[in-house]
Amino acid sequence: MTRAERVLVVGATGVLGAPAVRALVAEGRTVFGTSRSPERLPVIEAAGATGLLLDVLDRESVDRAVAAARPTAIVFLATDLAALDYAANARLRVEGAPALVDSARAAGVGRVVAEGISWAPDDAPVAALERAVASHPHGIVLRLGLLYGPRTWYAADGAFTAKAGEGRVDAIAETTNWLHVDDAVSAVVAALDWPAGIVDVVDDEPAPLDDWAGVLAARAGFSGRPATSARGPARVADASTAKSLGWWPARPSWRDGLGFG
Repeated sequence: MTRAERVLVVGATGVLGAPAVRALVAEGRTVFGTSRSPERLPVIEAAGATGLLLDVLDRESVDRAVAAARPTAIVFLATDLAALDYAANARLRVEGAPALVDSARAAGVGRVVAEGISWAPDDAPVAALERAVASHPHGIVLRLGLLYGPRTWYAADGAFTAKAGEGRVDAIAETTNWLHVDDAVSAVVAALDWPAGIVDVVDDEPAPLDDWAGVLAARAGFSGRPATSARGPARVADASTAKSLGWWPARPSWRDGLGFG
């Protein structure tokens, strides 16, 4: 397979996007990172990439960035969850992903890698993203586990860790597929050389809510059993396909870092 040398990272200042940019630069790739905010471009430049303005909901903006970068690969890591705005995040998947893939196809971009989720791929916005990426001749969706680690909701200073410290743990699902953000980054980099398809990328220990809620609460300073709730059941994933392609989690268990930095 041809190594992607010019990579356009959409969402280059996010929890996953920022370390992915650094990792790709360290590999010697020519990296272009995007943000909707001009004030964030210097952060991208400081990481060794070229910063570009891009609003994934504006097709003209997408086309301009793709034309400027002339990428051999596009990595779609944009989210809108800083304020827990799930509707805004869904819009990025439903409207942004198709626009980005259409632009990539028109420009002859060789491959597209996109961040998906492992626990609810049949969720309508997530399914829309997966369909869009699958329409590209070399589209790859990474169904990631729920991220923990630096800058996530489950870091020491994260929003959900703070709630756990008050004795409340609200979960996305009854069982969680976890993934440290560093392992997510390594999967993003590796996926640029993977065949097209959908790949689960999770750690080795799917965790029932009752198992991890108490650990997170204790690490956040709460003594006793926290009150818990879950939105519903989850699809329990495994990373066998990713492992067959050469990726393995450096942190195989959430117990090593959930609620820390």
